[in-house]
Amino acid sequence: MEAKSGLFAGSLNSNELVVIQKQNEPKAVKNLDGQDCEICGDSVGRTVEGDLFVACEECGFPVCRPCYEYERKEGSQNCPQCHTRYKRIKGSPRVEGDEDEEDVDDIEQEFKMEEEKYKLMHQDNMNSIDDDDTKYREQPLYSHSIGENSDGAKLDNKEKTDEWKQQGNLLIETDAVDPEKAMKDETRQPLSRKVAIPSGRLSPYRMMVVARLILLLLFFEYRISHPVPDAIGLWFISVSCEIWLALSWIVDQIPKWFPIDRETYLDRLSVRFEPENKPNMLSPIDIFITTADPIKEPPLVTANTVLSILALDYPANKISCYVSDDGASMLTFEALQETAEFAQKWVPFCKQFSTEPRAPEKYFSEKIDFLKDKLQPTYVKERRAMKREYEEFKVRINALVAKSMRVPSEGWSMKDETPWPGNNTKDHPSMIQILLGHNGGDSEGNELPSLVYISREKRPAFQHHTKAGAMNALLRVSAVLSNAPFVLNLDCNHYVNYSKVVREAMCFFMDIQLGNSIAFVQFPLRFDSLDRNDRYANKNTILFDINLRCLDGIQGPVYIGSGCIFRRKALNGFDPPKASKRSRVVQVHSKQDENEEDGSIIEATDEEKQPLQLDKDTENKFGKSTLFMNSSLTEEGGVDPSSTQEVLLKEAIHVMSCSYEDRTLWGYEVGMSYGSIASDILTSLKMHTRGWRSVYCMPKRAPFRGTAPINLTERLNQVLRWAVGSLEILFSHHCPIWYGFKEGRLKLLQRIAYINSTVYPFSALPLIIYCIVPAVCLLTDKFITPSVGTFASLVFISLFISIFASSILELRWSGVSLEEWWRNQQFWVIGSISAHLFAIVQGLMGRFLGRFNAHFNIVSKAPDDDGEFNELYTIRWTVLLIPPTTVTIFNIIGIVAGFTDAINSGEHEWGALIGKLFFSSWVIAHLYPFLKGLMGRQNRTPTLVVIWSVLLASIFSLVWVRIDPFVLKTKGPDVKQCGISC
Repeated sequence: MEAKSGLFAGSLNSNELVVIQKQNEPKAVKNLDGQDCEICGDSVGRTVEGDLFVACEECGFPVCRPCYEYERKEGSQNCPQCHTRYKRIKGSPRVEGDEDEEDVDDIEQEFKMEEEKYKLMHQDNMNSIDDDDTKYREQPLYSHSIGENSDGAKLDNKEKTDEWKQQGNLLIETDAVDPEKAMKDETRQPLSRKVAIPSGRLSPYRMMVVARLILLLLFFEYRISHPVPDAIGLWFISVSCEIWLALSWIVDQIPKWFPIDRETYLDRLSVRFEPENKPNMLSPIDIFITTADPIKEPPLVTANTVLSILALDYPANKISCYVSDDGASMLTFEALQETAEFAQKWVPFCKQFSTEPRAPEKYFSEKIDFLKDKLQPTYVKERRAMKREYEEFKVRINALVAKSMRVPSEGWSMKDETPWPGNNTKDHPSMIQILLGHNGGDSEGNELPSLVYISREKRPAFQHHTKAGAMNALLRVSAVLSNAPFVLNLDCNHYVNYSKVVREAMCFFMDIQLGNSIAFVQFPLRFDSLDRNDRYANKNTILFDINLRCLDGIQGPVYIGSGCIFRRKALNGFDPPKASKRSRVVQVHSKQDENEEDGSIIEATDEEKQPLQLDKDTENKFGKSTLFMNSSLTEEGGVDPSSTQEVLLKEAIHVMSCSYEDRTLWGYEVGMSYGSIASDILTSLKMHTRGWRSVYCMPKRAPFRGTAPINLTERLNQVLRWAVGSLEILFSHHCPIWYGFKEGRLKLLQRIAYINSTVYPFSALPLIIYCIVPAVCLLTDKFITPSVGTFASLVFISLFISIFASSILELRWSGVSLEEWWRNQQFWVIGSISAHLFAIVQGLMGRFLGRFNAHFNIVSKAPDDDGEFNELYTIRWTVLLIPPTTVTIFNIIGIVAGFTDAINSGEHEWGALIGKLFFSSWVIAHLYPFLKGLMGRQNRTPTLVVIWSVLLASIFSLVWVRIDPFVLKTKGPDVKQCGISC
């Protein structure tokens, strides 16, 4: 089935719809017989002696000489199968790391190796290659002989060798280079590769983790075998908490054993799929933006995200941008109309001057030398004019925002006095408007990407499933209108910071070896408008720079809700193609291809050549839409060319209606998964269970940037929503502990990672107890351990050092700074004893009592315009503030009580007091960012928070004082020494 890259355009000023002409881009499917290289699909070839070329003597993995030499010179120098270092084969140039050989060097064979190889290949393939193709023989790199210089002067052997070395070990032959042949060789190379973490950084980390595990066993052996008789309850609770936290650390650590990096080759992608004077063969992509509240998600933020997408460094006719407005806001609709008009000026400017980033707000606010690397003399003038245009655009958007604050009593009306269909945001019909189409260009006639506004139908009697439901509606509408084989999901506040990000993903999806098994490519998210110290760990660097890189070495990262490019086939619920033991994946630029017009690239397996078949229950799976079902079952994407625009738009309205998903598998086997607020984790779990893989791509330039909540209350609510969603998965039949065992496609380490991502909120229970234990010890004058000896002291100190050493070594291989790690540790404690604790209560009530239904609360994404971080110091009342405030006050009271008891008891109590004070101070140090946020800039805290915290802390303190007061006691004689009659 051929892919159609066209879309349907609509005018901004009228209701007229215009059909865009489609372009057919057929792909030839061919195959070659014989023994092929497992990397590029070319013939393995023979050595200079005429024997079959064997690159690896250990396992015999079939690799041709060009791939072998490329791997030795540019790659890891290891065999892809057994990971044994490639040895130098006679006739191959030396590379760094080759051992000196005792026999005579074959320098002459190095010079003539390529010529003899192609002679032998030509002789072997004479029976299978036409006589007309012999003129395409490999051409050498230089027009003069190796024995001569460029002027024809003879050179001796030493001069020849020195000249050859200075030229970077290039293979010098006797004729001129053939550029077309060199281009063909380049297309045989892989589009991406794995880059292993250097063993010098990773091995010490692994060794320290093992040492820490051994020390933990010794620690628990001592703790369990040495109870505290006079505080048996305190000892038992503390040991139980320590065991839980240790198991939590182990579960978190196991998936971190195989971290990797990846490298992409954009130049090879361009050479392979963007040939000159031929149709562009890059795959189309549909881009989804979701928004729901124009107050918390300002239209200017959404507009910048849309503009950065429309200006992507990607063929304009391959991009279709869909904006889902779940709030049915006329403000959002009118702002997008203004955005479409401004895009006709902004997009050509970005592509003409190659600007980065391509979100205008960020581009014009960056304090950098914008003249760097700009060679066009008109750049300064154009930039000033564009900045003026953007300022006028902002004024128009702000005017729309100001207008929206005064809602008419009869509701909003459009320019033609027609009532706005979305006046009732909870009860309105489906809406769709094509704001830009592929045939609508800029002022100079250049083609622009498509931009479509949609708002799905809302009715009170239906469940709409928040963001997951909006994403599924986008999937169906885009399948009807454009049906690109890949989709990118972005939140409205995450703009594109790297214009080549789609090309980065295509290096994985369009790779002939592994691309067909990849369900999605996840990118890291970076954030603007954060305070310099990142008080509440909004950067999430531990997740993006450590955890996801480690998962990439197993079966792939999880989907994190934004910044992810999916394969539509995986979202539609299909299984990945089955791979045979010896895959027949072939990529060929054969001599027959050179005589054809398209020069196409063969990227097919025997299985993929078969069309997808309709299932008997297709209608029950996808719904009652023939157009959508046909598009979903199309392997290469594209829409039916026989369908008119009116038919497609009518069908788009139909597929985003409320009742469309009734009695279908949408949200269960098709599309984004329902059943949890954390639909992103659940969706990726189902994909990995079906056997799909995912890839984590970290370009040098941050691919996406956005805003994050810097307010303490907003941040805690965000963490609460994530924790509740994880517990919903844990308590459902999708629990990763047993889900997918029958299929057996989810790898063990990947399953452990998913288990950890769902059970982590339960660490709040032992953690909050362990934060209170130091204060209890200070109030009761007891401790959780008895007096320790020399061996126990060494174990405790060694364990404490190993905790820091393993963390430091983890930061060393990951590149995360120590400050970022410490901020993450602090907010882990803050979030656990507040948001995670309430998430457990809500999760248990919802699962076993059915009295609580979690709701998707939108976090404010408005940027800090004044730059003074007012939101950072704003305190809003929430019950989540009470537990950490209580723990803090309780520990402060414990410290005061401990000092008082030590002063009244004498000098012999100060030694034991130091240990107790250390642990209590350690708790307060972790809660320090919370205390700064609670005090605010003016040191004002909500009265209700203070009252509840002081009340709870006082109650706990009085209870402990009543049980074991810390006043000075009058001690009498020892009865054991004096006897009962003393």
